Amino acid sequence: MSHTSGQVSPDSPATKLRVVMAQVDCLVGDIPGNTQLVIESARTAHQQHQADVVVFPELCLTGYPPEDLLLRPSLDVRIDEALETLKQAQLPVAIVFGAPVRDKGLLYNAALVLESGEISQTYYKQFRPNYQVFDEKRYFAPGRDTCVFTLCGVPVGISVCEDIWNDGPVERAAEAGAKLIINLNASPFDTDKQESRKALLARKSSQNQVAIVYANLVGGQDELVFDGGSMVYDHSGVLAAEAPQFEEGLFCVDFIYDHHCQPVSQPPRSPLSLEESVYRALVLGVRDYTNKNGFKSVVLGLSGGIDSAVTLAVAVDALGADRVRAVMMPFRYTSSMSLEDAEAEARALGVQYDVFSIESMYDSFMATLAGPFAGTRPDTTEENLQARLRGVLLMSLSNKFGALVLTTGNKSEMAVGYSTLYGDMAGGFDVLKDVPKTLVFRLARYRNTVSEVIPVRVITRPPSAELAPDQKDEDSLPDYDTLDQILNLYVERDFSADAIVAEGFERADVERAVRLVDINEYKRRQAPIGVRITERGFGKDRRYPITNKWKIGK
Repeated sequence: MSHTSGQVSPDSPATKLRVVMAQVDCLVGDIPGNTQLVIESARTAHQQHQADVVVFPELCLTGYPPEDLLLRPSLDVRIDEALETLKQAQLPVAIVFGAPVRDKGLLYNAALVLESGEISQTYYKQFRPNYQVFDEKRYFAPGRDTCVFTLCGVPVGISVCEDIWNDGPVERAAEAGAKLIINLNASPFDTDKQESRKALLARKSSQNQVAIVYANLVGGQDELVFDGGSMVYDHSGVLAAEAPQFEEGLFCVDFIYDHHCQPVSQPPRSPLSLEESVYRALVLGVRDYTNKNGFKSVVLGLSGGIDSAVTLAVAVDALGADRVRAVMMPFRYTSSMSLEDAEAEARALGVQYDVFSIESMYDSFMATLAGPFAGTRPDTTEENLQARLRGVLLMSLSNKFGALVLTTGNKSEMAVGYSTLYGDMAGGFDVLKDVPKTLVFRLARYRNTVSEVIPVRVITRPPSAELAPDQKDEDSLPDYDTLDQILNLYVERDFSADAIVAEGFERADVERAVRLVDINEYKRRQAPIGVRITERGFGKDRRYPITNKWKIGK
């Protein structure tokens, strides 16, 4: 292994280079499986696309993020075995791929070049992200050296993910003569990410007069979804090629190298709408979490409301109707409309559908509690009991049939605590955990444009938990349009209560919402994980103490 840097002078006539971006879905920790994925993808790229080089995502041998697996004593042995397997595979094409590499006792996030059965180049990532969902400073030392080498006659520089978001690595590679930058990525999805990437790549390529290959990971890993969307920009900052988001595949781009390394432009892709991109992220997140963790099927409570309706549609689109079970668990406050709509949803999507009343279970519990509850008035205790009985039923079905329980709470509810511990929060994966309520409505309308599976009145009726007579969410909360704006400012942008009021919101609404967010941190710590689709979800992004006396206000 060697670090290469220095000036490279293009003196040869125009040459051609065919790059294949391998947008692959790796499984964290499965180093042998990921290694075979690299080998098979490289061979396919050679056979089907006559590739000169195949570019894989960041840390593709371990999957991303490997987190504390990087601290395992056997990591080095397993990576050495993987590298030897790659060398012995006699690949007919050069590959650029990511792996953790230890050098003089320090662990680095590395990009490696394999040519003719040997590691010809090694580059160590220089900028280690340590914000939002990233903790790379916990594991990796920073690289220092620039790597520029000649590949099929083209001077190529290497960088890894965060390196391109900072000044230095690309600039130094360009100064050393690179005309093409290969950037390996494991960049997770959020609703604004692809446009941010495009703006960055346009600026970096034009400022440094280099073409850039941006190869990104695809797939779900716990709460993160990696959306692919690999891209190529030319030296003038123009998008030349873009791979689809949320899809695995091998995507080929031709370059002609003379004075500049010019990619052959491909027809532009239509950008995904917000609703389609979020919906596809949810589908991919559910599919990979379920399959990678070995669940045969999923089960969820279907209430006749919009959250469970969207969750059901996502589950079916992710796994197929034969792997999804929906259960309606009515009580005396469940409306006939909810019963009718839940059945209509289940029939439209073709899933197994059961109706199990919780009436007798509730009466039995209340009879047992009659003594200690004597002399008290009904309150949220009795409401929460209904939710907890439903949670017991769903978890029992999960145990018996090996089904993952999908919970249906949205981000607005998670924020203000409008959910029941050991009730509707009982389960393994919350599909809508990072989706605000107003966006849930938009997703329902979007899904109905594909095929109408959610009754219109589910979308138009006032939201209700139906845990008490004539109950509506907005009886005790601001309307969701207002609430979601307040929550965005407080949760995702860290505005204080006073700063939110200064934006034009009623102080009473703001202080109530902020207080509810603060006092419900203990619930969120016990909630299932769910797909992250915003810049700041309830998970790795936002880490506030449960026990604290921070006062609302400034």
